[in-house]
Amino acid sequence: MNDTFLKACRGEKTEYTPVWIMRQAGRYLPQYLEVRGRGKGTFLDLCKDPARCTEVTLQPVDFFNMDAAILFSDILIPMEPMGMNLEFHEGRGPVFTDPIRSRKDVEALVIPDPEATMPFVMETIKLLRAELKVPLIGFSGAPFTLATYLIEGGSSKVFLETKKMMFQAPELYHNLLQKITDCTSLYLQAQAKAGAQTLQIFDSWAGILAPVDYARFALPYVQSIINDLRKVTDVPIIYFANNGSTLIEHTMTAGADVLGLDWRINIKKAIARVGDHVVQGNLDPIALFLPEEDLKQRIKQLLEDAREAKGHIFNLGHGVVPQTPPDQVRITVDAVHEFSARA
Repeated sequence: MNDTFLKACRGEKTEYTPVWIMRQAGRYLPQYLEVRGRGKGTFLDLCKDPARCTEVTLQPVDFFNMDAAILFSDILIPMEPMGMNLEFHEGRGPVFTDPIRSRKDVEALVIPDPEATMPFVMETIKLLRAELKVPLIGFSGAPFTLATYLIEGGSSKVFLETKKMMFQAPELYHNLLQKITDCTSLYLQAQAKAGAQTLQIFDSWAGILAPVDYARFALPYVQSIINDLRKVTDVPIIYFANNGSTLIEHTMTAGADVLGLDWRINIKKAIARVGDHVVQGNLDPIALFLPEEDLKQRIKQLLEDAREAKGHIFNLGHGVVPQTPPDQVRITVDAVHEFSARA
């Protein structure tokens, strides 16, 4: 197996900089769209189909020579077995038809057994481990990010209901976050047990919080999950706080081995702040639309800026967008391998 990615996660010397891309298995790939259209049903039905999930997870590894695969799933999958009614609407994204707003709503949530209620995730991991020649990344959403969807009922621009609960009903908010944390902790432990070789925690909406509020209302729940994981597994843990350049002094205390960085901070400046952490990132996803030579120069400079890191995993600063030409992804991966090996 090509273990370059795992070595980088541990801060060990590697022959080149490993690369994978968030949302690398997805709508920008015609082959993904073919698999998505082949089966009947919704996006959720696809997420619950181990055979098709395995196929689309493998696609970017096979097509682009990625150094890691990430399980094809969605961060909201565990919310259904908690008792939430989840739907995905075209053009709107995820929708929870009965958002969490009251003590009664929180009390109705359950802490599911992941192996009993989400066996399709564990089966996909096992199928992938039998096929892959690169490491497999399992993942979850972070409790704060998951809570925003449950409280708002879906995506939001200002997160009014979430912040109102935080500020006006902190005990209710804590009770909700504790349940989500307990669920997420068990879910990630089950993924590691099934064979995931790295775990990434996505805090997609962490950046909407002021640092003082992040430290109180988000960070402790991530720390709790990572502490639980450390007791049962030694797989590397990646924590990605999107739009989190103002939060680095806090995120570096989360307990993760690797800190994911978005593109809103120069990676060299971030490395000077993250202490004894490997970093992951951080090319702007829309930079993939640059002309080829400009894109290569951008990548070359990013690799140069990351040279002083304890370890560096090349990635985008967020997910690849659906309109991205696949050839641009190929150029990116090849350039990372070429320039980092040459250096």
